[in-house]
Amino acid sequence: MSIKSCLVKDYMTKTLVTFKRDTNILDAIHTLVEHRIAGAPVVDDAGSLVGMLSELDCLRVALQAGYYGEYGGPVADYMSGDVMTVNAEMSIVDLAQRFLDSRYRRFPVTDKNRLVGQISRRDVLRALELLAQG
Repeated sequence: MSIKSCLVKDYMTKTLVTFKRDTNILDAIHTLVEHRIAGAPVVDDAGSLVGMLSELDCLRVALQAGYYGEYGGPVADYMSGDVMTVNAEMSIVDLAQRFLDSRYRRFPVTDKNRLVGQISRRDVLRALELLAQG
């Protein structure tokens, strides 16, 4: 097998921490810290992707608290709504190029806007390592 034949679906994480729009941001921050993850998808009741919440988004909570004394609110007030996604059938090589062309460390994987997984830069490196080991 060559790296060109590897697909996102073969290396993506399928079991994810997710949030809803109305999740309290402080609860979301606690979950990110507890699970030692840098971000998580935000989904609606049907499982459709509606946004992403990253550590960077959560830093705005600290600014709100510092400037206005406000420590909370729903995830919807802090998440990024314009999310770049990838398809499970995308090749790992094309994904590597997408990572090089963007600032993102991970992409949600969707099928007809329904969240089916997530793939990170580290997952691409894992695919390369497994192939190199033969």
